[in-house]
Amino acid sequence: MSQTTTRTDQEGSAEAAKIQRVLLPADQRPAPSGPISGSITFGWRALLKIKHIPMQLFDVTIFPIMMTVMFTFIFGGAMGAVVSGTGETGGPAVSEYVQFFIPGIFVQTLIMITMYTGITLNKDISKGIFDRFRSLPIWRPAQLVGALLGDQVRYGLAGTIILTVGFIVGFRPEGGLLGVLAGFALLLIFSFCLSWVWTMVSLLMPNEEAVMGVSMTIIFPLTFASNIFVPTETMPSWLSGVVEANPVSVLVSAIRELMDGTFDAGNIVAVLIYCAVLVAIFAPISMYIYNRKS
Repeated sequence: MSQTTTRTDQEGSAEAAKIQRVLLPADQRPAPSGPISGSITFGWRALLKIKHIPMQLFDVTIFPIMMTVMFTFIFGGAMGAVVSGTGETGGPAVSEYVQFFIPGIFVQTLIMITMYTGITLNKDISKGIFDRFRSLPIWRPAQLVGALLGDQVRYGLAGTIILTVGFIVGFRPEGGLLGVLAGFALLLIFSFCLSWVWTMVSLLMPNEEAVMGVSMTIIFPLTFASNIFVPTETMPSWLSGVVEANPVSVLVSAIRELMDGTFDAGNIVAVLIYCAVLVAIFAPISMYIYNRKS
């Protein structure tokens, strides 16, 4: 009986191998997915979701325009008087404030929409889609890295809209195109690294509402307790030191300098250090939680 079973198994394996050679010869079999190809594939999946659900672009199109126009024309006169230190409001104050404000709102908008990365991931996980992904023979972090890479397109679109509206309302960066592109690249790097925080939150929280609540609680102090809207010199001494140490403030200062045509290597290095710390802390934690969910 045992010999018969063994012979039957061998015949079955041989037949399966024969069928496999006929249907899919060795030279036509696809190469195993690697880290880069897997991440790009899942990044493309994120873009396809935007294609089929265009309303996902609402936050990166309408929100940047609304924020830029509102702060320029509603608060620009009063804020400009603070920034200039003259106390005078009106057209010149608004024009001067625009030069100070646009790099700041550029940073704030992109940082705020990074939290939607966590909301989207949490939605996929709650639907069980990632359970199927985890069963595939691919590089395990590809699902998370790919989702973050796909969101870079959203960030790029939002940043382009803000700068376009900024140019319309009078923003004229002294650093020219090169300074603007350098600032843009630095912000995209920081946004990618910050997205790992929301990835961890999305894996810990049970639903989208919880992810949104936790993310807003973290992101509001980061963006509003910063130098986005006014210089730190206008703040109380006990607060200005805290604000200057805020990673968002360091990022805004670096981007303002790049767009203004100056180059402060210290601020840029500080931003890159913050980026490395964010990835070093939150990427391993996210992967640990992700694997524990398997």
